[in-house]
Amino acid sequence: MRIEKQRYTERFGSIKINDVQKVLELDSGRRADEPLVEAIAVDKIEEESIKGIEEKMAIVIPVKNEKLKLFEGVISGVPHECLIIVVSNSEHEPVDRFGMERDTLEQYCHFTQRPALIIHQKDPALAQALAQAKYTDLLDEDGKAVRNGKSEGMVVGLLIAMLAEKEYVGFIDADNYFPGSVWEYARCYAAGFSISKSPYAMVRILWRYKPKVSGEIYFRKWGRVSETTNKCMNSLISANTGFETDIIKTGNAGEHAMSIELAKIIPFASGYAVEPQEIVSLCEDYGGVLPTANRKIAKDGVDIFQIESRNPHFHEERGTAHLRDMLLQGLSTIYHSPLCEQETRRLVLRELSAQRVLKRGEEPPKPRITPPPHQADIKSFINFMAERMESYSALKA
Repeated sequence: MRIEKQRYTERFGSIKINDVQKVLELDSGRRADEPLVEAIAVDKIEEESIKGIEEKMAIVIPVKNEKLKLFEGVISGVPHECLIIVVSNSEHEPVDRFGMERDTLEQYCHFTQRPALIIHQKDPALAQALAQAKYTDLLDEDGKAVRNGKSEGMVVGLLIAMLAEKEYVGFIDADNYFPGSVWEYARCYAAGFSISKSPYAMVRILWRYKPKVSGEIYFRKWGRVSETTNKCMNSLISANTGFETDIIKTGNAGEHAMSIELAKIIPFASGYAVEPQEIVSLCEDYGGVLPTANRKIAKDGVDIFQIESRNPHFHEERGTAHLRDMLLQGLSTIYHSPLCEQETRRLVLRELSAQRVLKRGEEPPKPRITPPPHQADIKSFINFMAERMESYSALKA
């Protein structure tokens, strides 16, 4: 695989935010012994390096009542070396959609002979394990089940990846129509981790195109929600550095991955706020403006890579209400950040008002934040769940 070298890096305290790197070649051929002429501008990631990282990586797929054909396509696109972890919040009644997902995954694993795990967010044993680990912020008011929400499913998947002793965790949405793009995302994750110089690394995917179908296919570059979130997040950084920037291009990146070491220390916001909150939290804790959360991590630094894929991202359309919810929840993380000053707050309110998400005079609600996983008793969670992992396995003996 060949990707562009980092041509520009914005430094915000201990965080290095790399500008977008484009994928130049999905398959760069066999290893060459001679020096590469293009090494000054291009990184060639050898296949052995990519496969080595994929073996240490879990791909978490949160799913809720998704079309089975889409779900089947997504799992088929995950590279063979990665561990698939499906976290479902699908219905049991009147139709057992979770049972259908489990059957689909089991059949796939039978024919491909690869391990995979599938767990339901409402699994009572999962809730019991979280309670025992004193990580009850993920649970509902009754304390008997994990709350609804994609973010909550992502955190469950992260904890299962830690149980499986993986070093990296990637997240991929279950509504992707192109299995080839899923495969590419995982390779981009591996490429980013292979060039990172810090154990605290994140890779965020910038879709090359996000096609829309309206009589004919139009390959649109940016969505309105992404443009607005990126603009407001860049305003937040600019106001704190004194230099205008447009470095953030992936504020809403649903497809992203982290080293487990980084994932342990990040708070996770509920709903659609989860992806923007990751960057905002890192800026708060390691941006050098507010007190540093951990001096050792600050010394090692945090690497954020933004990689543009070759495959377009074509997913299920959710409608205008969905987009407004995404925008409101994403911008709320910026608006309520202690880093946010008046100019950026006004920008957020103008955008939400202009796009008819809020009325004039209203403010976005504060996002619900789940504490970083390192604050939980992870050892207790692992010990409790390890005894039950066979029941979640999709590869039957």
